[in-house]
Amino acid sequence: MMKGNTLRRWYLALLAVAPALAYAHAIPAPAEIDAEVARVMRETGSKGLAIAVIDEGRPVHVAAHGVRNEAGDPLQTDTIMYGASLTKAVFAYTVMRQVEQGRFTLDTPFAQMLPRPLPEYASKDIADRYADWTALDERWRKLTPRIVLTHATGFANFGFLEPDEKLHFHFDPGTRYAYSGDGLNTLQFVMETGKGIDVGAEAARIFTEFDMPRTSLIWRADFAGNLADGWDANGKVEPHDERSRVRAAGSMDTTIADLAKFAAAFVRGDGLSRAGRAEMVKPQTPITTRSQFPTLQTELPESQRRKDLAAGLGVVVFDGPQGRGFFKGGHNDTTGNTWVCVEKRRRCVLILSNDVRSEAGFPALVRFVLGDTGVPFEWEYGKR
Repeated sequence: MMKGNTLRRWYLALLAVAPALAYAHAIPAPAEIDAEVARVMRETGSKGLAIAVIDEGRPVHVAAHGVRNEAGDPLQTDTIMYGASLTKAVFAYTVMRQVEQGRFTLDTPFAQMLPRPLPEYASKDIADRYADWTALDERWRKLTPRIVLTHATGFANFGFLEPDEKLHFHFDPGTRYAYSGDGLNTLQFVMETGKGIDVGAEAARIFTEFDMPRTSLIWRADFAGNLADGWDANGKVEPHDERSRVRAAGSMDTTIADLAKFAAAFVRGDGLSRAGRAEMVKPQTPITTRSQFPTLQTELPESQRRKDLAAGLGVVVFDGPQGRGFFKGGHNDTTGNTWVCVEKRRRCVLILSNDVRSEAGFPALVRFVLGDTGVPFEWEYGKR
């Protein structure tokens, strides 16, 4: 039997190494990952799923499983897939590059970036491409890139969800989190109109820099030969949408091979200063709701809020058993995507699926690869 002092020393030593033990999860071998993907696809009924695993800032496994269309053509690592809201993280990175080039700051008010007040831009073409701001009150002058990228604009997710199909402030900008795709589309408009920045072209420069030849924020004709259609929750197949306009909220087409390179570059901090990279994954705006969707739900009482969850710039930041992490999801009726990273050892899992039913298996699949990270899937997959 251990004597009291010996037992105490053993206990204190265990406490000292406990964080390291929790962090010592070994990335499974590629064959094991592929077997787990196959299991998830069987259980969810998924038709197609692509996965990339990053360790120490480098892709160590990139694979595609299942089919890309109703004809049964195989999903491949260079198959064009819809990025959905993972576009938002790419856009946020693009914005930070512009900030570091001195074009504006994260806290520059839109009122200083635009030649005319935002609500005066009212042509149908503008409304079709971005949003309708004509109902906004003077609080629009408080909007900044940081407020937009932390989803604190006060807008609904999209203006077309409002009764009059126009954006309105549901709370003062900068005071709380509420996911808004049209917030990011608004920032895109301000950059293009007020600063003359072609967002699609700037993103394309990044894709070239990171050797991502089959990624774009706008449809390209050369994608047509190998692209993924999608399956909805009822198993109905829908053709790939050829998005003809750049939209910061979600127009990106990509491949698992390409986006793995972006995810690896991002986690390494490539293309940004150390301070800029840190700013992107720093807790910026507390998240105060039970789930991400619906977007304008009532805030929780202070005692019920998660203290480990906050908005970064284009991503959500969390603290878990392995330390600081961040993630971003992407979703539509036929798409389920997720990107989860833990900062220590620069580890990530990236999943693109052309079958929305795959989402039910994401928590188990991410845990299998990375171990217990604490990624808040229960918050992410609230009622949409």
